[in-house]
Amino acid sequence: MKHIEIKLAVVLLTIFTIVGCNDDILDTESSDSFTEDAIYGDVNQAALVVVTSYNTTDSWAINRSQWWTQRIGIEGASWEAKFNFKDLDNPYKMRGGWSPSNAGLAFNNRWETSWDYVKLINEFLEKIEGSEAMEENPEEVAQLKAEMQFLRAFTYFNLIKYYGGVPILETTFGLDDDFSLSRDSFEDCVDFIVRDLDEAAAVLPIEASEFGRATKLSALAVKSRTLLYAASDLHDPNTVPNGLYYDYSKTTKWQDAADAAKAVIDLVGARDLISVADATEYQNLFLYQNQDILFARSYGSLYAEMANDINTLPDQAQSPNGYGGWGLCSPTLNFALEFNMADGTTTSAGSYDATQPNENREMRYYADLNFQGAMFRDRLVDYALADVPSEETPDGLDSPNGLGNTLHSSKTGYNIRKFQDESLSTLTSFSVDRPYIMYRLAEVYLNYAEAMYELGDETTAREYVNKVSKRALQPEITATGDELLEAIKRERRVELCFEGHNFFDERRWMNQDHIGGYDIKGLKWTKAVDGTLNNEEYTVVTRPWFDYRYYLPIPQTEIDKDASLEQNYGY
Repeated sequence: MKHIEIKLAVVLLTIFTIVGCNDDILDTESSDSFTEDAIYGDVNQAALVVVTSYNTTDSWAINRSQWWTQRIGIEGASWEAKFNFKDLDNPYKMRGGWSPSNAGLAFNNRWETSWDYVKLINEFLEKIEGSEAMEENPEEVAQLKAEMQFLRAFTYFNLIKYYGGVPILETTFGLDDDFSLSRDSFEDCVDFIVRDLDEAAAVLPIEASEFGRATKLSALAVKSRTLLYAASDLHDPNTVPNGLYYDYSKTTKWQDAADAAKAVIDLVGARDLISVADATEYQNLFLYQNQDILFARSYGSLYAEMANDINTLPDQAQSPNGYGGWGLCSPTLNFALEFNMADGTTTSAGSYDATQPNENREMRYYADLNFQGAMFRDRLVDYALADVPSEETPDGLDSPNGLGNTLHSSKTGYNIRKFQDESLSTLTSFSVDRPYIMYRLAEVYLNYAEAMYELGDETTAREYVNKVSKRALQPEITATGDELLEAIKRERRVELCFEGHNFFDERRWMNQDHIGGYDIKGLKWTKAVDGTLNNEEYTVVTRPWFDYRYYLPIPQTEIDKDASLEQNYGY
C-alpha cells in the first residue's frame, strides 16, 4: 500500500493549529481562499476535508494541544505506568482527582475537540450530497463518504468510552436552530456507531490504496471493539454507575460481540499472526507496515504530527535519561509482574525470583520494557546508584545521578521500549513511515476469545487466545473456568500494552484494584563496591480510588452553556 499523497501532507501538518485556534474547524470562507462551492465542486478539494478529518484518530499524543500531553499517551493513567517527570500529577490528575472544571491536562479538551470533528464530518456529509463533485465522481465520493462515516463512528466510540452516552448529532446547526442538547442513551449511541460502521464497511475496500486510510477491515475492527466494550460489566444495568447513559441491556450482547470479531476473522481466513523468532523480531512488528495492522496512522518526516517536533515520537519521549531521553511514562513494577516467565508460569508462582526479576521472563518482557541490565542502543541500561561511587563502580548512567536531565530518571526502575526504533542513529531522527497502530489482528483474536468465553465456548476461547500467546513463544494455555478468563485478560494486558487499551479494559471489567486504591511499586537498584547489584521494592506513590473514576466529567463550561446536558455520575 502506498501512502497518503504528498499533496495532502500539508493538511496533516497544519490541522492541529486549525483545531487549536478555531472554534469552527472548517470556516472555509473566512480562513481559506476557497468558497464552499469550490470545495464541494471539486473531488480533490473535498478529499482534503476528509484527510483533515483523519486527525480525529488516535496517536502517541493523548492531547495534541498541550506541551506535555503531546509526548505521552494514556498509559500513565492506567495500570501500566505513571507519569515520571518529578512525580508530577497534573497531566492525568490520577492522585488529585478529576473535577468538571479540571480533569487534568491530558483530558481537559477531549470533549470540545471531539465535537469539532463531529461538526466537520457532519458538514461534509451534508454538503457533498448532490454536489458537483458527487455528480462528476460518484464512486470516489461514495468512498469519501464511507471514510467520513467511519471517522464519525471512530470519534463517537472515543466519546462514549470516556463519557458514556452523549448527544447523537447527524446534522450541523444553523443560526435559527435550537442549540439545547440532551444526552442520548449509551445503547442508542452504540447502535448509531454500529450503523455508521456497517454502512461504511459495505463501501470501503478490503485493502486501502494509501496506508492509513480506512478499509472494510478497519470498520469491522472498530465495530468489534465497540460491541466488546458494550457487552462488558461496566455497562451491565446491575452495576454502578447505571442508568440511561451507561447501560447496555441487549440479551444478545456477547453473541453480537463474538459475531463482530468473527466477521474480521472470516475476512482474513483466521490466519496465524506474523511469526517471530525473538524479542527483536517482535519489536519490529510495531515499526513497519504489515498485514496484522488493521488501522494505523503513518509517521515519517512528511507526516510528523507536531510540525516536525521529533520529540513527540517515543524515541526521545520514552528513552531513559542517560540516552538523552525523557522517560515520561515509567512502567510500574505492578504491571511488569503481569509478564509471565518463559515457561508460561506467572510471577506469583513458579520460578520467579524477586532478587533476579529480569531473568527467564517471557519474550515480550524483553521487547516491551527497558529494565536494569537491558541491552538498549548498544549499552546496558543502568539505573543503579553506587553505595560508594567510584571510577570502578560509578552511579548508573540512567540513575538520578546519571546523564541527561536526571529529573526524568525512572522512578520505577523501568522505561518503555515498545515502539522505539533502535536502528536510528539519534533519538531525534525519523523512522521511515513508522505506524501508530490503533487496531490490529491480535486484538480481534483476543476480542473473540473473550466473547466466546462469555458465551460458554471455552474451546474456541482457548484456540484464539493461544493464537496470540503462542506467537509470543509462550506454551499453550490449557486453563478452564475463571482461570481461563484471567489468562485472556492477562494476555490482553501484555500483548496490547502501551497501545491505549488498559485504561479502558480495567474499567469495563470493573477491576477496581487496577484503577485506584493501590500503591504504585518500583524497584530501587543499588551497586555494591564490588559491582554486585541489589534491588529493593518500594512504594513510589499511592494512587487513590474515587467512586466516579469510571468516566470523565463533562466539562463544567458545557454544563453551564446548556442546562439540559446532565453531568456524569459522582460529579
